[in-house]
Amino acid sequence: MNTATTSGGTTELDSGTRRSTRVLVLFSLSGALDPPAPSLGSLVDRFDFGRFALHLKSSEAVLPVPVLVQDVAPEELRLPHGHHGLALASAEFAVLATPRGDITLILDCEFAGRTAPNALSAWLADTCFDRDHITLGDRPLLDVLGQRLAPREPLAFGQNVHQLVFPGGELREELLGADAARQSLVLNEIVYRGRMATSQPPNLRNHGTTLSAHGRGVSVHVGWAEHVENGLTLVAIGMVSALAVLQRTRLAAFETMRANEQASASSPYEIRSLISQLSAGVNELQLDLAFGVEAYVDSLLIPEMVMESFQSSLRDALGIRDSLDNSARMVERLTSVISARSAALDAELSERDDRRDRTVSVLVAIATLIALPPTLLLAFFGANATTVNAHRSIFDARYLPAYLLAWVPFLVLALIGYVRIIRTGRRSGSLLAQTAPTAPVPAQRPPSGG
Repeated sequence: MNTATTSGGTTELDSGTRRSTRVLVLFSLSGALDPPAPSLGSLVDRFDFGRFALHLKSSEAVLPVPVLVQDVAPEELRLPHGHHGLALASAEFAVLATPRGDITLILDCEFAGRTAPNALSAWLADTCFDRDHITLGDRPLLDVLGQRLAPREPLAFGQNVHQLVFPGGELREELLGADAARQSLVLNEIVYRGRMATSQPPNLRNHGTTLSAHGRGVSVHVGWAEHVENGLTLVAIGMVSALAVLQRTRLAAFETMRANEQASASSPYEIRSLISQLSAGVNELQLDLAFGVEAYVDSLLIPEMVMESFQSSLRDALGIRDSLDNSARMVERLTSVISARSAALDAELSERDDRRDRTVSVLVAIATLIALPPTLLLAFFGANATTVNAHRSIFDARYLPAYLLAWVPFLVLALIGYVRIIRTGRRSGSLLAQTAPTAPVPAQRPPSGG
């Protein structure tokens, strides 16, 4: 769809003349795809990024990759209310997947002839609000994609859509040649369908040559060469994908919190398994925030003023930075809660081990206490002494002093230990006594006069 011709000169390196209007609609998709086989190559290999390609070559590891690219016959692409009088000249769809598995669908269309702002506005509204009813032939669009991609999980439209309009022909001349009032009226009709004002990023306007304006869901870029159009599209793809990741992360954080609150475990092993699962989930959330959001919201991918201006303005309009900060704090608090639960488990296990050790020690002491008197008595009766008569029973009353001498000291020792334990258990007072009295709080001073 190379219909733009780049003008010469260094100041006009990125400007161009477009004969027909081009519209790209970006849909975030939910679901899971297997790695593409065979590979369709990188974005830089499949699409023209001009002088931005060097930047993108060095960042290929974090860029989304195309998993499906296919041309569509214009008559096969059908909207629920038709094309509103617009003549669809060509259509192509591409499915991109990020390294974290987030999916974006791109619908790339060009229109022949005049594209009236009101008709274009209605077409954009249909592809946004009625996207579930877009069909290819007689089948829903996502059913066709699902058949061709064979995903592990069914594909579904996400919440996020961004539409990029690159006016051509009469619409281009109308926007670049009109006075400020007429220009603002047309932009508002396309971007917000006449309801709100548009945002025009700095450094994206060259009077009579180029113009860019956008809202949250629609952006209009006039007078740019095709490689700039593709670069702006890549920026928007990053924003749409990042916003989808943020929304998914927020929901996953709530699910993790709910799982932590409602989980029941009857053994330390089950608790350890639960903590391990929660920790693994939080680690995934942190990776999503780092490589699914932060990687796409700064200017490192394409460090060029044109891209930076659009990226910064669109990021602010979508509120991604604040959402990222809030989501990061939620994940940090989840990490703290899981760490506290793990510490509580360790403390409980340590206390259980202490109780077990004390029980074993008490049992050993009792066994020793019970065994020592019989041992002394057996030693006494086994001695070859004149006080022991082989013809008398060991239970003879004459041996009572020996029994008393063997048992009384241990009974007295046991009684003293029992009394000491009782007194220690009844001792009152704080375990952490204050070492010094608390300093009194000084009374508030009355305000000084005049």
